[in-house]
Amino acid sequence: MRKTKYYVVWEGYSPGVYDSWEECRLQVEGYKGAKYKAFDSQIEAVEAFRGSPSEHLGILKQLSDYRQSIADSHTATNKVPRSAIINNSLAVDAACSGNPGRMEYRGVYVATGVEVFKIGPLEQGTNNIGEFLALVHGLALLKKMGNNMPIYSDSRNAMLWVKQKKCKTQLSRNEVNAPIFDLIERAEAWLHNNEYSTEIIKWETDSWGEIPADFGRK
Repeated sequence: MRKTKYYVVWEGYSPGVYDSWEECRLQVEGYKGAKYKAFDSQIEAVEAFRGSPSEHLGILKQLSDYRQSIADSHTATNKVPRSAIINNSLAVDAACSGNPGRMEYRGVYVATGVEVFKIGPLEQGTNNIGEFLALVHGLALLKKMGNNMPIYSDSRNAMLWVKQKKCKTQLSRNEVNAPIFDLIERAEAWLHNNEYSTEIIKWETDSWGEIPADFGRK
């Protein structure tokens, strides 16, 4: 029987504890200076995440930095040209003031920059949740319209969660953020009950700049 590993990401796109290498890889691949490590138990991983990465990395961190430097030099010579952008497409993004904080998300038509939909702000959400909801909102809207244009997202987490049909947030539900969790339940139900042919494409921020749906608050 295959032994389950738990992965701690101290520095990456979304730090946390993950129960699969696929999820961990999406947080650290292409992230300069990523710090992560596998553990044999969830308890050990959670305790490590709460501590300092220097206590667990050592020589492994040096190897990681070396591999990252090679990857960075390779990426620098392999920028994706802007001509590769599909203008007849929808771009989605989210913004959150705090973590958790006031969350909102929207969809923008890439060719013109016109806002197609916008939800929020809603209290006590996270950026990852907003990115997930934005993607599902876009999928549902395009299917309802009978439009098969692709959707761009700059969130690896959101794309993975949509693929898994599950919003794997660590945020807990309470009275204040209940409306957000209602949206999550509706989004997950839609993913389980609908098929779609819309292509979801990763927005290449390093090559193209911020995604058109960005709220401009960085």
